[in-house]
Amino acid sequence: MLRRLVAGLAAIVLVAEAAVLVLVHIVLGKTTANQAMSIAGSDPDVMSKATYGLGVGMGAFLLLCAVFAAVAAVRDRAPGAFARVVLVTAAVTHGVLGVLAVALVGWGAFAVTTLILCLLVLTLMLYAAPREPVADDGAGGGVQDNPPPPLGEFKPTSP
Repeated sequence: MLRRLVAGLAAIVLVAEAAVLVLVHIVLGKTTANQAMSIAGSDPDVMSKATYGLGVGMGAFLLLCAVFAAVAAVRDRAPGAFARVVLVTAAVTHGVLGVLAVALVGWGAFAVTTLILCLLVLTLMLYAAPREPVADDGAGGGVQDNPPPPLGEFKPTSP
């Protein structure tokens, strides 16, 4: 129940973030298009179109992440391999943006990006594959813990 709630909340927050970022890039693109000067020889028309493109790209990426989180919440199953890679990429991006936001924008922006980072990481962790139980031999536990290999030996990576 908790993981469905967290994944659904992450999807809602990602949709809201996508809408805000697209709106910010529209405003920035219009501002750049309305200027009558060149910045270091750059064409204002090219800069405004690049700003629009970046806004659309970021919005589409965040909406894709929201779809993956919503599908995980509705199905109550772990996201697939590609969806996990996309969600991990979004989490890492929010971590980096959080660090930059505290320096450039302030603590409020840091709190928002950190909240989104926490929702993404919690979604990924709650849907992590559980450890496989083994037959109970009476020793307790019921979950196989592989001991580390002896010093100097290699542990095989494939089963």
